Amino acid sequence: MAIAVRNARTHNLKGVDCRIPHGAVTVVTGPSGAGKSSLAFDTVYAEGQRRFVESMSTYARQFLDRMERPPVDAVDNILPAVALEAKNSVKNARSTVGTITEAHDVLRLLYTHLGEVECPNGHGSARSFTVEQATDLLVGGEAGDKFTLLARLPRPKKGATPALRELVRQGFARRLDEVSGEVESLTPSVRWATAWPTLALVLGRFKAAERSRGRIADTVEEGYRLAKGRIEALAAPAAEDVPPRTTFLGRGLLCTTCGEAFRRPTPPLFSFNSPLGACVTCQGFGRVIGIDPERVIPDRGKSLKERPIAPWNTPAYEDLYDELWSACRSRKVPLTVPWQDLDEEHRRWVWSGSGSFTNLDAFFRWLERRIYRVHVRVLLARYRAYELCPACRGTRLKPEALAVRLAGETLPRLTRRSIEDLRRWLAEREWTDSQRARSGHLLEELTERVEVLARVGLEYLTLDRQARTLSGGETQRIHLAAALGSGLTSTLYVLDEPTIGLHPGDSARLLGLLGDLAERGNTVLVVEHDRTVIEGADHVIDLGPAAGEGGGRLLIQGTPAELRAAPESVTGEHLDRRPPAIARRHRERHRREKVRSAFGDLLTIRGARENNLRDFDVQIPLTALVAVTGVSGSGKSSLIENVLYGTYQRSRGVVEVDPGECDALAGLDDLADVILVDQRPLGRSSRSNPVTYIKAYDEIRKVMAGMAGAGITAGHFSFNVDKGRCPECKGTGVTEVDMQFMASVTVVCDTCQGHRFRPEVLAVAYRGLNIAEVLERTVTEALELFSDRRALVRKLNALVDVGLGYLRLGQPTSTLSGGEAQRLKLASFLDPSARRKSGKKAKKDRPGRLFLFDEPTTGLHLADIEVLVETFRRLVEQGDGVLVVEHSQDLIARADWIVDLGPGGGVHGGELLYSGPIDGFLDRVESSTAEEMRRFLGWRRVSGS
Repeated sequence: MAIAVRNARTHNLKGVDCRIPHGAVTVVTGPSGAGKSSLAFDTVYAEGQRRFVESMSTYARQFLDRMERPPVDAVDNILPAVALEAKNSVKNARSTVGTITEAHDVLRLLYTHLGEVECPNGHGSARSFTVEQATDLLVGGEAGDKFTLLARLPRPKKGATPALRELVRQGFARRLDEVSGEVESLTPSVRWATAWPTLALVLGRFKAAERSRGRIADTVEEGYRLAKGRIEALAAPAAEDVPPRTTFLGRGLLCTTCGEAFRRPTPPLFSFNSPLGACVTCQGFGRVIGIDPERVIPDRGKSLKERPIAPWNTPAYEDLYDELWSACRSRKVPLTVPWQDLDEEHRRWVWSGSGSFTNLDAFFRWLERRIYRVHVRVLLARYRAYELCPACRGTRLKPEALAVRLAGETLPRLTRRSIEDLRRWLAEREWTDSQRARSGHLLEELTERVEVLARVGLEYLTLDRQARTLSGGETQRIHLAAALGSGLTSTLYVLDEPTIGLHPGDSARLLGLLGDLAERGNTVLVVEHDRTVIEGADHVIDLGPAAGEGGGRLLIQGTPAELRAAPESVTGEHLDRRPPAIARRHRERHRREKVRSAFGDLLTIRGARENNLRDFDVQIPLTALVAVTGVSGSGKSSLIENVLYGTYQRSRGVVEVDPGECDALAGLDDLADVILVDQRPLGRSSRSNPVTYIKAYDEIRKVMAGMAGAGITAGHFSFNVDKGRCPECKGTGVTEVDMQFMASVTVVCDTCQGHRFRPEVLAVAYRGLNIAEVLERTVTEALELFSDRRALVRKLNALVDVGLGYLRLGQPTSTLSGGEAQRLKLASFLDPSARRKSGKKAKKDRPGRLFLFDEPTTGLHLADIEVLVETFRRLVEQGDGVLVVEHSQDLIARADWIVDLGPGGGVHGGELLYSGPIDGFLDRVESSTAEEMRRFLGWRRVSGS
């Protein structure tokens, strides 16, 4: 039994017929742009989603005619579909790893049923007592050998004397005097005064003995009735100078020593999304916004005379310096000493001291009173930052929730453990039979969810990690773990490169997880380039042979062995190919010269200790292709994005970027800039596309305007100007329909039918194509169409150079993958005139730049990585440096310099294992990355290494 796709024609697919076996892992592979996503997501998943909506109510089905049906003859035997894309669209700070995987929900239930409420005064666990339990405690002597039972009654608002008469009538004749500690007679004449808010009614005196059990039980029950389920046992003093000890008993949770009452735990109490559990101060976010001293005084090496206060370095507030300097002279505060070397007392005085000047706290309070002005709000935003909530210290919960412990741990402390540490904690616990009975299946459920997170290679994460800080690959693997935990069967799972951000050594674990999903009766369809996943799949669909219009054909479908044997498959050709020429080149350089001295200027980072980095120094060449390697969570992004880029930006006066913690960053003074090219989306607007991003659309609009008659200008071909774009969809080509009870549906605009422009604009043609048809052409096709437009050709060539020739000119940038977005950013930095010539390094006629990339091979086929490396080489030959955080063995093998971190992830990472030429890395380093690279290259170590 299998899903049968017949004559699929979505995008560039050319009548593809294929089968996707049920209960198996099927990998769709092929060159970038060959049509993999068009088949997996835009055809198979889209049809599954469409049929799902078709099964719903009449209200939902009325929109089916407006939902675009995939251009395919038939998709038979399809299952309900779930898509797990490699994008992180989460923006909510309340969403965490624990909430996505529902492990946090399981923990909340466990704390409700098994948690013990601890007294904040250090008296141990709070307890509740039934009449039988309270009797057992008293008879056992835990409240003393001799004790007096008391019921404390509140003073009635009215009618105190009648209440006393009723108590006497019922037979209660004594009370405890709170001042003297003596037992006195209870008579109706006793005044129930305001100074006497409660009546300590004596229920009886007893001796801890089994023969008194009946009387004690009756008295406890009577006391619970009178005092709303709470009594006190006052022990007789052991000696005259020893104060009597009181034991508090009650049906509700309370401390037996101090009597403090607690709310009985419920699941909402442990939720930072519920008003019952969220910290009142921070509303469950764990942080509050305030003024960041580091942003206010970004350069701590400046003295007060050198104007270090950033918000005062504007014409509007520079006069405040005169007041400050005058006050400093009066107080004898040095003006020429760097801020970081000033006495702490002097720094506090500048912030909040008194005198004939405006201190910084007063300045910002003054601004806060003027936030109704836009420019003031903008100014304050530059110097605000989130800091730890002073009330909950980042735990997000109320004190009542923090008082509950499970095996000695509060819920926030447990969620701050790494997944690996949490696995160990669960394995070490010896749960009693009573605890297992009360928890039901919860312990097994939590253990399974934690195990799945570890199996997908995320053992370095914590459950309280905010989801918006995760990479696209981490997000997809978390959703995969959640899918496994949900227990769904007979479902089609469609995944987009789940190995993104995963170390090569962990790919086999991920493959096993996909196999488990298939064994449960699900069908798994994966778009993937990773060798391990392709070779371990049950079924492979290979598309190609090229990108864009040159692809979209089914080359082979079958087993991985059949793929490897197919002569027409580019993927099969690269599966067994190992770059022996690369290994040979590195070996020759290793023998011929000392490579370390061949790279020129070095960047030096001293004392890097951001996140899990362990206070190390590292040197990196500025004119080379450098790969930063290590297992997931080893600290690569912390080193490059936080320490290097963040510290550099702060040194340039950019206060919006938080620098990573380090002692010094040296060697960047002669650079023009340090540029971070990450995988963040280029924008949410569907009006943004590749040619608008690289400034090539201006040239296209000029060409089209030249073909038009009077009245049509280049502005009419803009998506952002009303005079030319469709008035209904505002130039997007689609409209959004609110489905109320489910996610909104995006449908083609009825007015322009997706063409995005007015009819008079669409009437203008260039070589027989209107502007909508031009934007439907791929970059490669556009090069041929505009071959006589040299300025436009130069800009479009940059997209081809980074392997994006298959993109359509009008494809919204919001639909690009993280890797495609990153390479599009790279194309915008390429100098079209700096083409490689005879392999010689270009003369450096400008200051160099340092480019920082985060896994640029994301979404790239094995054959396309070589094109990307050639582009990096062009940057190096332009005099720039390229620093790449990467897991791809093909790219690492082509790097000049390796910075390897590890040995593990999270708390087990953060160490510098190696920094130097790749030859030494392959010969000397013992790490998982080095081992994988030696196996990949077939590298034999030099004897004595």
